[in-house]
Amino acid sequence: MRDLTPLLDAAIRDALAYLRTTDMDAAADLAELRRIRLTRPGVVVVGETKRGKSSLVNALLGVPGLSPVDAAVTTAAYLGFVPGDQLTAQAWLPEGGDPVAVDDLTAWATGRHRARRIEITHPAPLLRHLSLLDTPGAGGLDPAHATVALDAVRRGTALLFAADASAPLSQPELDFLAQAAERVDAVVFALTKIDAYPQWRRIADDNRALLQAHAPRFAAAPWYPVSARLAELALAADGARRSALTDASKIPSLQHALIELAGRGHQLQLANVLRAARGELGRLDTLAEAKLQAATGDPARQAQLRAERAALAARRRTESRQWTLLLNAEVQRARVETVGALRSRTAEIQHELSTRIEKLRGEQLARLPDELDTELQAVAADLSQRLEHTFGQVAETVLTSAFDDAERDAVLGRVNATLRHELAATPPRDGSGDNLLIALSAGGIAFMAGRGAALGMSALGAAGGLLIPVAGIGLGLAAGGYVLYRRRVHTDRQHARLWLRDVLAEARAALADEVTVRFTDLQYALSVALDDAAERRLRDLDAQIAEIDAAAAEDAAGRAKRRAAAQQELDAVRVRVRQADEALLRARALTPAPIDDER
Repeated sequence: MRDLTPLLDAAIRDALAYLRTTDMDAAADLAELRRIRLTRPGVVVVGETKRGKSSLVNALLGVPGLSPVDAAVTTAAYLGFVPGDQLTAQAWLPEGGDPVAVDDLTAWATGRHRARRIEITHPAPLLRHLSLLDTPGAGGLDPAHATVALDAVRRGTALLFAADASAPLSQPELDFLAQAAERVDAVVFALTKIDAYPQWRRIADDNRALLQAHAPRFAAAPWYPVSARLAELALAADGARRSALTDASKIPSLQHALIELAGRGHQLQLANVLRAARGELGRLDTLAEAKLQAATGDPARQAQLRAERAALAARRRTESRQWTLLLNAEVQRARVETVGALRSRTAEIQHELSTRIEKLRGEQLARLPDELDTELQAVAADLSQRLEHTFGQVAETVLTSAFDDAERDAVLGRVNATLRHELAATPPRDGSGDNLLIALSAGGIAFMAGRGAALGMSALGAAGGLLIPVAGIGLGLAAGGYVLYRRRVHTDRQHARLWLRDVLAEARAALADEVTVRFTDLQYALSVALDDAAERRLRDLDAQIAEIDAAAAEDAAGRAKRRAAAQQELDAVRVRVRQADEALLRARALTPAPIDDER
């Protein structure tokens, strides 16, 4: 397909150039967003246990056994595959610090060693084009692992979902994909083990029907039937047999699709920037239309604007205290609800794991810290999502009280921009050094997709609604927790229960403190944003009133000249709006089209 980079980039440049002549603040926001670059496309690989996900990763890389196959779901470690001249591996521990060298990848990946993230470098040809992020716990989609995997999905450029040909998609898989539809734009499906299940075409049809019902955004996504086993056999064969096995595996088709998708990563990011520009242009279109109306010098319109301006100024004087009180009340209410939900969730985890302790024996009991580590990571991911949603609700409530519908639409973009600046100015907090049993990081975990991709998505929001960026929270079991467990517990269930109680109490206290700080930051940032938005709205109204006053003082010829200038300004912004809309329409072609699966 045609490279849309010049088209998208030109549309962004035109929008930015126009904004610089009309709204320097909006131009600065867009320029900042445009500077963020996607350093390397990242594909997040997800799938249920025993669906052949790790074998698929090995087949894609052409290295049998590289990603541990049939690893037990006992760890929250991400396996990141990045390009390198030779095979190396290093792991990041929950308590932070420098990475450590990994000598036995299987031992680290299966939870015999604690790790939050393992990065593997390899000279595989596919990695020249993209990075692969294999989600924790061999892709198990139980609630805890699904939460952690979903948190990774929205940080990647695309999603590769592995489902095998033995049966249609399960309910947990469909639930996962329904949630993923809200977090990722591009998805490719791999139907694995087609060599073992001749009925794979029927299963593929059933899967498309299920997606149409449960995750319709992905109903037209491409399915690639593959066999990792045949691909592995091909690597050990020679000549014609090797070629035949490679073709039968269909792995090259999936490799080419991923490379093609990765090649569009920059274009997809440009489309996101252009969409933000489109929101600003839409706001300027509204202002230009109001200016055209003002150029008529209509006394009725003048009286209406003066009344609107006086009402806003009066509300700002008399209701400022009420806005502050409402904001304080909403923040405190939301904080209490969030902390309450956190306490309930940690209590559920304590009850569930305490019940399991009664049934565990020997090696099973020894793996309890790894299971708790996964649960803590899921709690942190859930909390990050809850904070983002709750912050938006609080801001929406306060904005609705502070402005009427017309004013709210006018100030929404500025509130978004101001919130981004204020919240981004707050440095990430790292509390890992304060906790013995748990490791808390307020800045989240560095994923291979890169900060640029995540920020490029989350910074949007000038058009359509209020979006408050929330830095992720990382939580896991620290080294002290593991040491204390080994020292005290062994096979003693009573000590295991006490250890579990202490860890969860510390995690609950640390997260509650973090929640309090986050809400304090929100209250300050939203106060600044409200003041800024109200002041800007007053300036806009003053400018419109002044325009009407000036038009009213003109004779007929003067007013006609003003109307012509205002019409020219409106036409200019609408040209940019049409250009942006046309480019965004073309950008829909960046989503991969379904392939012919050789029916």
